Amino acid sequence: MTETIETTEPVQPPPPPEGPSSPWAIRDFRLLWLGRVAAVLGIQIQSSALLWQVYEIARRDRPIAEASLYLGLVGLCQFLPLLAFTLPAGAMADRRDRKHTVTISVFVESMCALGFLLMALHGNPPLWGLLAVAAVFGAARAFLAPASQAFLPMVVGRKALPPAIAAQSIAFQTGAIAGPALGGVIVGFSVPLAYAVAMGLFFVGIASILLIRTSGKPIFTDTGVSPLALVKEGLDYVWKTKIVLGAISLDLVVVLLAGVALLTPIFARDILHVGPEGFGLLRASFGVGALLVALYLSRFPIMRRGGLWMFASVAVFGLSTLTFGLSHFVWLSALALFIGGGADMISVNIRQTLIQLATPDHMRGRVSSVSMLFIGASNELGEAYSGVAVRFLGPVGAAVFGGFGALAATGIWARVFPSLRKADRLS
Repeated sequence: MTETIETTEPVQPPPPPEGPSSPWAIRDFRLLWLGRVAAVLGIQIQSSALLWQVYEIARRDRPIAEASLYLGLVGLCQFLPLLAFTLPAGAMADRRDRKHTVTISVFVESMCALGFLLMALHGNPPLWGLLAVAAVFGAARAFLAPASQAFLPMVVGRKALPPAIAAQSIAFQTGAIAGPALGGVIVGFSVPLAYAVAMGLFFVGIASILLIRTSGKPIFTDTGVSPLALVKEGLDYVWKTKIVLGAISLDLVVVLLAGVALLTPIFARDILHVGPEGFGLLRASFGVGALLVALYLSRFPIMRRGGLWMFASVAVFGLSTLTFGLSHFVWLSALALFIGGGADMISVNIRQTLIQLATPDHMRGRVSSVSMLFIGASNELGEAYSGVAVRFLGPVGAAVFGGFGALAATGIWARVFPSLRKADRLS
């Protein structure tokens, strides 16, 4: 028997459920989309500059294996604040104005870009200083993620939510494509300029959010429940809703093992020998594949057999990672990342749709915070894991191990979470 998802009407859905079915017809969504493009573009340019700068500094007097550990520290320094603040941030998103939280978080990110810029202008910044600013940036992301995810349904309503999620993915992938490619070019010319461009883009994102008219205030009746109890309620909801638990935990394990973002500077510099331009190509290839699939899903969203589509896409992602690890040709490496990006977008779109539809509005901040904590663990902690894996297995061995691990996780999760495998309708 197929799994059906029961949802409740959102508490505060401007516009109402009978509003436009296309999110693009909604002015505030267009502003939200523009702000997301600018912010993600800034994040990707800043990330490219930071990874390249840290690796270059570490390689001055260290071999590849030791220098890769410093790349892992970049991820770890961003993950620890996520671990500490994401769950309380989710509870806050269900009590405080979500739009204000998003605005303040992006402003803090812009100040982090300013900090990176000032240190880069110094000429020889200390690694500890770069890692400290990266930690502050991670704290800002901890508050941004649950508030922004919970704010989206308030802007578009239920009817336009599935295509809006795909459209938001387009915004992310637009930045993910242009950011690394542009970042690689700018870094080759000037690292300080890359940080300055990122800071300007963050300010564009802030301006777009401030122009949104939709209220970000959730309907919340303060019954004297403590913030800790609210966090526990969100965790209990995720634990009992097996579709949500299975979806976010699968993402955690697969990206933790098979994420290759941290490996791209190592492969570009020391295996494929293609320099910063090739590094930008590899970083962009994943985003190109994801963007093309997101464009398709925004027009033709997956509405049936969501669980099967999700598991199939995760398996393809694992195979792509395996191919990337074994490749010694830049075109094959880029192609593997291109296919992996498309497969990952299918998985992300289905997972986010399942989570949003299965969660009532008054719980969305907390459930989104749990989801983002898992995603943060898979990304930032995954970078720390990759640094350690490279230390013991080498870059090729780390990628190959991750690809096999993703394939194994696909089979295990399909058996342990049958409700996720049988999930059908995504509406």
